[in-house]
Amino acid sequence: MSETPDDERLEELREQKMQELQDQAQGQGQGDAEAQQAAQEQAERQQEAVLKQYLTDGARQRLNAVEMSKPDFAAQVKQQVTALARSGRVNGRIDEDQMKELLRELQPDQKSFDIRRR
Repeated sequence: MSETPDDERLEELREQKMQELQDQAQGQGQGDAEAQQAAQEQAERQQEAVLKQYLTDGARQRLNAVEMSKPDFAAQVKQQVTALARSGRVNGRIDEDQMKELLRELQPDQKSFDIRRR
């Protein structure tokens, strides 16, 4: 079964269209990534502004110390503080003692092991 010139031309057009769509999708993917990164940076700036507004210097220092050793846990705490502030459940500013209590509450349960020698 031989292909006619029309079939060949049709196949050629399909390949061109497919290539154009792939190029377009790839270009759009880069634009989406840039927009997503810009949105992420904007959210981080807003979160930092909320933290500066609602945390005292001592509380911020404590949170920064936690961030040095446990960055994932510190990110969780920052999200929690931001959520509390935005919902209006923070009265005044969070001081260092309140931050300690919040860290204790949010800290995952630690498993303790007792080793006994016989």
